[in-house]
Amino acid sequence: MTDGQSRMNGDVIQLSDDVAAALKANRPVVALESTIIAHGMPYPENLKTAHVLEKTIADAGAVPATIAVLDGLIRVGLDAGALERIAKDSSLPKLSRRDLPVAIATGGSGATTVAATMIGADGAGIRVFATGGIGGVHRGATDSFDVSADLDELASTPVAVVCAGAKAILDLAKTLEYLETKGVPVIGYGTDELPAFYSRESGLAVPLRADSAGAVAEIILAQQRLGYAGGCIVAVPPPADTALPKADMDAVIDQAIGDADAAGIFGKALTPFLLGRIVELTGGRSLVANIALAKNNARVAGQIAVALAALN
Repeated sequence: MTDGQSRMNGDVIQLSDDVAAALKANRPVVALESTIIAHGMPYPENLKTAHVLEKTIADAGAVPATIAVLDGLIRVGLDAGALERIAKDSSLPKLSRRDLPVAIATGGSGATTVAATMIGADGAGIRVFATGGIGGVHRGATDSFDVSADLDELASTPVAVVCAGAKAILDLAKTLEYLETKGVPVIGYGTDELPAFYSRESGLAVPLRADSAGAVAEIILAQQRLGYAGGCIVAVPPPADTALPKADMDAVIDQAIGDADAAGIFGKALTPFLLGRIVELTGGRSLVANIALAKNNARVAGQIAVALAALN
């Protein structure tokens, strides 16, 4: 164990030396999830992307802290060996809030979702987290009640999540409504329209807008000063040169969802199946877009963390 400060009991969380030192010195740190490595992309692109995201955050002036559960510990900051283990082990389960106690109690391992990564980040004292896209209200949720735990986590855990909106396979309009009900600020970063993950446009207006990392940092600090328990979403449009047209992606997603229904795939297995099927249907273009938007989000998150550290 390191001597870094942690909000969790020291026997369940382990900070890497560089993350612990950065937090102790109030230097900027950005959390990264591990599900994008284990389940979001195929090997070896996932491992390459993990290293690219960490380097992008470092280049922005912050310390990267990829989070996963390994051998019963929430690990905040992973070395090269741990990243490779996650990238190669396709049997690693996805861990959300409900799964963390079991994994810790049994000495298990797993890749953390957005919700679980937020818990780990908050436990370490990290306020900014970069990911690709959050979970949300699934299409057909009025019948299935399938709503991601990410949304309630955003309402109860004070971590800013920098993303390209919610994953496009979801019901984006209902996701926005749910976040409004929960009081979670959704901030368009240089945009008035909610990004749709692969696409820059969704047809849905964001309720708030910020045009600089400093402006976002001010909002995060204001949430802290108000004593708010929850976090916020910083919705960053994907890079224009790799983003895919919304109309094209709508057709692809509809087909992928139809394929999942026909195969009887649902629950935690649904999102990885859909993302993989979308890669196939787009001839790999969605994977290129996914990597580019994740890198862009990491860059913005690094800048926000630097600005927030300066304010604090």
